[in-house]
Amino acid sequence: MRIQCGQPESIIVIRPSAIGDIVMASPMLPRLRGTFPQARIYWVVEPAMADLLSHHPDLDGVILWPKQEWSRLLRKGRFANFVRMVRSFRATLAEKRPQLVLDAQGLLRSRFLSRLSGAPLRVGFNSKEPHLGLMTHIIDRGPSTKHLGSEYHYMLDVLGIQPQRPEDVFPLGEDVIERARSLLRREGVGGPYGVLAPFTTRPQKHWPEDRWARVADVLRDDLAIEPIFLGGPRDQSSAKRIRNLCGGRVHVMCGKSNLLESFAIVSGASLTIGVDTGLTHMAMVQRRPAIALFGATCPYLFADGNQHRVLYHPLPCSPCKRSPVCDSNYPCMKAITVEEVIQTAKVLVGTDG
Repeated sequence: MRIQCGQPESIIVIRPSAIGDIVMASPMLPRLRGTFPQARIYWVVEPAMADLLSHHPDLDGVILWPKQEWSRLLRKGRFANFVRMVRSFRATLAEKRPQLVLDAQGLLRSRFLSRLSGAPLRVGFNSKEPHLGLMTHIIDRGPSTKHLGSEYHYMLDVLGIQPQRPEDVFPLGEDVIERARSLLRREGVGGPYGVLAPFTTRPQKHWPEDRWARVADVLRDDLAIEPIFLGGPRDQSSAKRIRNLCGGRVHVMCGKSNLLESFAIVSGASLTIGVDTGLTHMAMVQRRPAIALFGATCPYLFADGNQHRVLYHPLPCSPCKRSPVCDSNYPCMKAITVEEVIQTAKVLVGTDG
């Protein structure tokens, strides 16, 4: 299938959330910019995610979609106010005069946003949700290659966009990198370090805490890599429990850095080990050494470069995504052993001999 998109002067990408999905979709931007260097390119995103993209060199701007405010008005039955907000958002989109909209989410709400734009060419993914004629073109997600971001690259392939370049990574400004270095110095991190990212909002993605502690011990004692637990403020208590299992000899930086600073910390790490979460995906997109631990979800098995590994043991019930059937036992995650994580880490940091 091939869709002719001409030479659009204004392009809008719609992928409002979540952190990991935005990171995995972000390689669309250098491909679009490389093919349409004169185009104005915008990204529709929820306000909480705006910092991820606000300084991206291939973007002309982010468009904030107030999803929570829309939801609040609907819950309270304030329909007139809701309609006014929708009209205001439609006007914001219309100001950009888009000729091409790419719905990289494929949900009914993202299709609705696409239609509000008024763009003559609106391309989005097929899904179980109805499209109600809101899109001009619905495409599938492409071959099941299990490569990171393969569906987003397929969408651009369908449009004839030039291929990804090996040097394309998620850009981080020098100011962000320096702030991250300052945070590390303040934490007392002076040598090679590794990022551990065990935290997500869904328990079926978690790996047992005692196993994280054992991995942290090996990183520090055998590989001379200082372990850093990275996450948000709500992850502090879990990180501290793991630190106690390690005898306290790890760094807990949960909540001490914003999103971009956390990504800069990941970009400088000798190794990142994480579950299905944004920090893990960022290490992959940055082509940094990384190990992903997947079970209930498995968004990909491969990424660009040769410095990554995905540890995943498929069971008849996995990936179950949001519908576990194991009475909260999560055997898919427990099937990943400490020994294979450690051995994989040694391979990636070059100490397996």
